[in-house]
Amino acid sequence: MSAVLDRFSVARGVAVIDDDDGGERSYDDVRARASHVAAFLGDRRGKRVALLASPGAEFVSALFGIFQSGASALVLSPLHPPAESAWFCEDADVDLVLHSADQLERARAKRTLVDLATIAASSAKTFAIDDSSPALMLYTSGTTGKPKGAVLTHGNLGTQQALLAEAWGLVSSDVLLHALPLHHMHGLCIALLSCLGAGATIRMLPAFDAERIFREMARSTVFMAVPTMYKKMLDANLPEDSLQNARKLRLATSGSAALPVTLAERWRDITGSIPLERFGMTEVGVGLSNPLHGERRAGTVGLPLRTVETRIEESGELLIRGPSVFEEYFRREEATKNAFTSDGWFKTGDTVAKDDAGYFRILGRTSVDILKSGGYKLSALEIEEALREHAAVSDVAVVGIPDETWGDRVVACVVVREGKTLAPEELRAFAKEKLASYKCPKDVVVMSDLPRNAMGKVQKPSLVTLLAARAAGAPGGRA
Repeated sequence: MSAVLDRFSVARGVAVIDDDDGGERSYDDVRARASHVAAFLGDRRGKRVALLASPGAEFVSALFGIFQSGASALVLSPLHPPAESAWFCEDADVDLVLHSADQLERARAKRTLVDLATIAASSAKTFAIDDSSPALMLYTSGTTGKPKGAVLTHGNLGTQQALLAEAWGLVSSDVLLHALPLHHMHGLCIALLSCLGAGATIRMLPAFDAERIFREMARSTVFMAVPTMYKKMLDANLPEDSLQNARKLRLATSGSAALPVTLAERWRDITGSIPLERFGMTEVGVGLSNPLHGERRAGTVGLPLRTVETRIEESGELLIRGPSVFEEYFRREEATKNAFTSDGWFKTGDTVAKDDAGYFRILGRTSVDILKSGGYKLSALEIEEALREHAAVSDVAVVGIPDETWGDRVVACVVVREGKTLAPEELRAFAKEKLASYKCPKDVVVMSDLPRNAMGKVQKPSLVTLLAARAAGAPGGRA
């Protein structure tokens, strides 16, 4: 059996606390329900099963039921519009979608649907599932526009569980306060699966709520978030006694984007220490981390974890190798080949620098078309492709403008077709029908033309400079 399933089979105590849906669920309860889901699915080795469920014990049971059936889980998100989720199912060759009752409407028109509540109790057969078996498919944005499905094996996930338990001291007495999206590497693997692998308890919140998060910290030991969450929490102007609950955490981490030093210092003022910042990607999980007990250097992502090898190319790009690195992009042989060097190093696409003590600092993406906004890695090309479907759009370029809250503030610069008119809000509303809300531009700027080089290619660095100059002068163009 895989290490992930082995750890899940021996955990004891409370697995999930979901005050909005039934309170506490023990590991025994969650395991029993996972077995029912696995029995319903039968032998699904080599196939993919989609899951669209709200955060809670039902989600955890369904996920592990899929794992036990031998299938790869494709986790869909309530944040995605139906068209985007349908595309994921089509690309992943999914023929079955498990859903919670409250997600029925979002699950419609996506293959065969099964309401988790209708799955009866029955005993599951045991299938041969080892660490080489595919376990999960997570879609990640790339420089080619459409997202690619990164295939993660049971071994990849098990390695992550072991590494983070070791690096962050995760144990069964921990209580993770979970408010991250579950379709993303950060919320699903780094937070949820790593803590479940340690036998910890997951205090599950249905959505981000700054006031409630500070309140629930009084009953939690671990909190994981992205910089945007820290910014919104610190800007919420909550009473001092609420903020002081954060001091009761033994560990607060930040990832998915660079944490501004100013935010780290504001958190230190409240808790006495800066959030533990680390480096992670869909394809590798967490590769580097500041130490739990040693020096946490603000503005850095720390040191390589035990099994992670690193190399810095002459260009400054970070390369990673080790057992946590993903298997392949699903049915994209050329993209998989291009993601690795000829000697097997994964090309992260991040430019880094290393200080004298070996701590890594992320300087930026090697591609101008990859943005980091609100903790998500976004493809500017994917967003542009969606916006070009609007009848009034002649041309468009999407760029990221540095922003303390979002990291990259997504801005769409649009050239309108002759004889047409286009209001920023109209284009944003159109985008929300095509893309998840976190991918939609925060600003839409209508321009007469886009800056180009002699070959006609849009010069995005020049565009960022132009937008920065406009912002310093007049505020026009904001949606």
